[in-house]
Amino acid sequence: MESNYYILADETPTQDLGGGVSRQILGFNDQLMMVKVLFTKGAVGAMHSHVHTQTTYCAGGVFDFTIGDVTTRIKEGDGVYIPSDAIHGVLCIEAGALIDTFNPVRKDFL
Repeated sequence: MESNYYILADETPTQDLGGGVSRQILGFNDQLMMVKVLFTKGAVGAMHSHVHTQTTYCAGGVFDFTIGDVTTRIKEGDGVYIPSDAIHGVLCIEAGALIDTFNPVRKDFL
């Protein structure tokens, strides 16, 4: 199971998750997945956890990112590492996009 080699943003569907959040899958195989998550100002990525290791790159906007009980403001150019099973979530302060990578693939997104 794997995506095409090239995933063009204007040809790839975006899934509306509600509440000002949408998701676009940008590439995957069984071991790795990259996803663009778009947020409007005030949108919330609810606190949650998963077995997948995650890294996140802030491609634009400003976010209050929480891992466990620690909240840090991130902005364009910043990165976040989230270990497996860590509880985390985000509040969008200024509209923007986060690029999430997961290991292994998030089958629940497919």
